[in-house]
Amino acid sequence: MTSLANKPALSLSRVAIYAVLIVAVFIYLVPLVVMLLTSFKSPEDIGSGNLLSWPTEVTAIGWIKAWATVKGYFWNSFLITVPAVLISTTIGALNGYVLSMWRFRGSQLFFGLLLFGCFLPFQTVLLPASFTLGKMGLASTTTGLVFVHVVYGLAFTTLFFRNYYVSIPEALVKAARLDGAGFFTIFRRIILPMSTPIIMVCLIWQFTQIWNDFLFGVVFSSGDSQPITVALNNLVNTSTGAKEYNVDMAAAMIAGLPTLLVYVVAGKYFVRGLTAGAVKG
Repeated sequence: MTSLANKPALSLSRVAIYAVLIVAVFIYLVPLVVMLLTSFKSPEDIGSGNLLSWPTEVTAIGWIKAWATVKGYFWNSFLITVPAVLISTTIGALNGYVLSMWRFRGSQLFFGLLLFGCFLPFQTVLLPASFTLGKMGLASTTTGLVFVHVVYGLAFTTLFFRNYYVSIPEALVKAARLDGAGFFTIFRRIILPMSTPIIMVCLIWQFTQIWNDFLFGVVFSSGDSQPITVALNNLVNTSTGAKEYNVDMAAAMIAGLPTLLVYVVAGKYFVRGLTAGAVKG
């Protein structure tokens, strides 16, 4: 009888939860809807002043102009992001493997000091990084930006991999060592096949952080070496004449599509990989 009496209350609470979630989703998606609608509007439609109205004439002129303006910087972002993500993930995997499976004297102290990198604001490394890039001859280049993002991202990737690898039984590594397997053989044949979730976490994390970065891009690049985030800022803030909001919105959508695609394709691994290392260590 008690369970039957509670059913209406449970149903009402579920309806209330769904209602709150729907309202939250609507509020969250309104800016995206406005951007998408505006990007397909003509200047005349934009001048009408109703942001949520459907375009009276759907036109891709805003997207065409936006792509013509930012396409070079779009590919710059790929040239910066892809190598930086792959290099920082690879080194982070090796670091995490060493710190969890091949501990050495002072390894805990080393790991603790490395973690400070996770809490350093971007602004604190601007001057040292500028000095270093200047000495290396990499100032205002895409290669220099790759170097900066790799160094800054190593603390995070090492943390992710180390926390994941401590949940792997050390007996597997010890047994492989007894069989004569070496450092890289164990890593390649035992550890890597078990690392897909955390690899996806690092790829998503690093790709999102690097692709969306503005501060490093505006400080360490110039001219044709700038990433798309800097180009988008320049497009929005330095345009002359009548404001072309359809072009601005289309450019913003273009800048955001790669990270959205990454989350759609690989997002299911993100939470799985983050929580996998929470059992031990």
